[in-house]
Amino acid sequence: MTAKAKGVVREREAAGQAVRVLLVEGEMRARLTLQAVLEASGYSVDSAASTSEALDKLEKEQYALVLCDAGTSPRDDCRRVINHAHNQDYKPATAIVTASGTHAKAPKSGRLLIEPQDVPALLEKIADLLADRAAGRARRKLRKRSLELVAN
Repeated sequence: MTAKAKGVVREREAAGQAVRVLLVEGEMRARLTLQAVLEASGYSVDSAASTSEALDKLEKEQYALVLCDAGTSPRDDCRRVINHAHNQDYKPATAIVTASGTHAKAPKSGRLLIEPQDVPALLEKIADLLADRAAGRARRKLRKRSLELVAN
């Protein structure tokens, strides 16, 4: 796990929370493998085998990151999950994952394409994505606070 990821995980743990990830993967073997790797790296992982299950989990829980398999059949289902995640009030980070390595580029609606054959690279990309999201939130909060102080 990178230093950034460790920092994010430590901050969440200090607040009594693990970094929550929703993993949407139709293939059981790939889902269990990715879930085990992420959990071993300090993330709290919920998994969904279908789009409907993922949408239901997004309504009931809050996630820092939503990972969706690009090979989900039909492919539009992954876009539905990502779009639904983007519409949540808490705005989780999203990433598109492929275990097959057959997709040359990320779909327009996706933020990131990860080929998990390289586990260290997968974890680094996830950590970077979460760190970038946290930094953006901190900047927005600071900007809002600055504007409030100037207004008063």
